[in-house]
Amino acid sequence: MAKVIAIANVKGGVGKTTTALNLGAALHELDQRVLLIDFDPQGNLSKYAGYLPDGRPTIGEILYGQVNSQACDIGAAIRVNGEGVEYIPSDIKLASAEFFLISAIAREQVLKSALSAVLQDYDYILIDCLPSLGILMINALACADSVLIPVQTEDFSLDGLDLLLNVYESVKVLNPGLSIEGVLATMTDNTNMSKAVYSALSRRFAEKFFRAHISRRVEATNSTYMKQSLIGTKGSKLGGQYRALADEITGKVLV
Repeated sequence: MAKVIAIANVKGGVGKTTTALNLGAALHELDQRVLLIDFDPQGNLSKYAGYLPDGRPTIGEILYGQVNSQACDIGAAIRVNGEGVEYIPSDIKLASAEFFLISAIAREQVLKSALSAVLQDYDYILIDCLPSLGILMINALACADSVLIPVQTEDFSLDGLDLLLNVYESVKVLNPGLSIEGVLATMTDNTNMSKAVYSALSRRFAEKFFRAHISRRVEATNSTYMKQSLIGTKGSKLGGQYRALADEITGKVLV
């Protein structure tokens, strides 16, 4: 049975997509069966994975079919990137979900229903959430076992974090088993601001603060441009940091 992890923050540009793909690649390297879900209409994870439209369904079409009782095989939506990581892509059609979900029965549970058919096929399902507090974010949290929160170590980063935690507490009414997988410091550097935010996060979240952290390095941008994970990039420092994160999540590192 898959462990479903939503990777979420209402603040954009904190490294959610980079984390989703590279954590997925690191888990795959550990022989874990992994499925990535691009749950953002911008489709950045899909682009990073090398997705090209091919006429097969995307996650938006899977949700639409679920709501309208139209048979849509979720297996047909699964692609495999060049490194062997499986993913379901997104595109702009997902933006319409805010409208067709609004009148759906159990609208907060549509993604959960859609994923139920593949839970037995994977060890981990990672959901790359959009930076919004709408019905899509609620669907992601309602079907997740835990939420992984990337936080950029810069000024005002804690503001978006508090908003997400408020939603997290609200969704626990729908999904009592939801927990915080951990808070991940991203884009860390040697500035006083970065060090101060890192220290504040460490104190606030204690055992829920990952030992692994992700540095600010240009190789992250190069990785997305080349559509190759940092795990698959020889000698990548960030690749090593994402491997450390995967080790913590799988329990190879005691925390």
